[in-house]
Amino acid sequence: MDKKKPLKRPRMDAPIGARSGPIANGPMHARPLVALLDGRDCSVEMPILKDVATVAFCDAQSTQEIHEKVLNEAVGALMWHTITLTKEDLEKFKALRIIVRIGSGVDNVDIKAAGEMGVAVCNVPGYGVEEVADTTLCLILNLYRRTYWLANMVREGKKFQGPEQVREAAAGCARIRGDTLGIVGLGRVGTAVALRAKAFGFNVIFYDPYLPDGIEKSLGLTRVYTLQDLLFQSDCVSLHCTLNEHNHHLINEYTIKQMRPGAFLVNTARGGLVDENALAAALKDGRIRAAALDVHENEPFNALSGMADSPNVICTPHAAWYSDASSTELREMAASEIRRAIVGRIPDSLRNCVNKEYFVSSNYGESINGSGSAYNYTGPIVPHSTTLEPLPAPGSVPTSLSSAHATPHSTLQEAANHMTPKPESSEVH
Repeated sequence: MDKKKPLKRPRMDAPIGARSGPIANGPMHARPLVALLDGRDCSVEMPILKDVATVAFCDAQSTQEIHEKVLNEAVGALMWHTITLTKEDLEKFKALRIIVRIGSGVDNVDIKAAGEMGVAVCNVPGYGVEEVADTTLCLILNLYRRTYWLANMVREGKKFQGPEQVREAAAGCARIRGDTLGIVGLGRVGTAVALRAKAFGFNVIFYDPYLPDGIEKSLGLTRVYTLQDLLFQSDCVSLHCTLNEHNHHLINEYTIKQMRPGAFLVNTARGGLVDENALAAALKDGRIRAAALDVHENEPFNALSGMADSPNVICTPHAAWYSDASSTELREMAASEIRRAIVGRIPDSLRNCVNKEYFVSSNYGESINGSGSAYNYTGPIVPHSTTLEPLPAPGSVPTSLSSAHATPHSTLQEAANHMTPKPESSEVH
């Protein structure tokens, strides 16, 4: 009987535990291990991290697929939105000190449990603001002008031989000027949408309980102080708030009844903000005239779901955040946060740590190698390869690096009903 072949040791930019040599004005330091948990492409992150860390990828969908070497030795983790880290998942990591979400939403990480374990959780709130705002306006315009449905009719061979055929096909097209757009969450993206919408002639109102008085005056917008008022006054509602335990299914059977009959709904924030069963029913009975969703309760979106069969709905694949420029910017910013953790103190040196409030005093202000002083790195010491192989799942053989990677999510940092103060109300997923 053939003997089982041993697992191939993954090839990385330096052996785990190797030392990088003497550092000017400082001691020798082990090169920490940083792992991309749910992706394969590290080509953008490598140039930023290769001189201070060993970088590998796992391509895992759950912690059960993550190699023991990462669970035991990784001090830093990068992750998209396709893997979830609960308290039980976090307890599997033995050396983890920082997690960076490649995106803005952190609803797939237990940030409280992480903070209590001394693990900083960071996001990237500043990327892709223009892309999500532009996509939101694109979807709103499609709902009002029915461009998406008219284009499909032409593609399917429908002939428009006169005004009667156009009138029939384009029934429901609406004039924008003078209508009211209601924005839930006036963070980065919400603000960008509001400014764009004003140029189209919308009367823009917003609901955001976390912003100080006067923001509406500086932007020339109208503020309402309850969600009910916003829903009642709006011809179109656009969601730009993050998802948390307090605003799950913010749009549901009850709140839909508070909306104007025949209103539009747009969601480019988080899928869980909308009860899709309630929305599907409202679309079928005409209470909601049309909806556009870039995010969904269950992703990737299933074309066989009830929402796909609903009339007057546009579903896109959680792609509002994406452009070639924003994708590169996002990954560079995420890798830079990991670098700040390695060469500085946690959480003091981090720009976008979202769970400082949960840190216990004994875990506060340490460097990534556990000392009270920062990692005094001054520059490259030896060249390192930018070619990586994945860390294999237990019992598997590693595969070669590919350019495929998961998509992130963009959304915002606020909630309609959350009671914990936040420095930002919303932002790009």
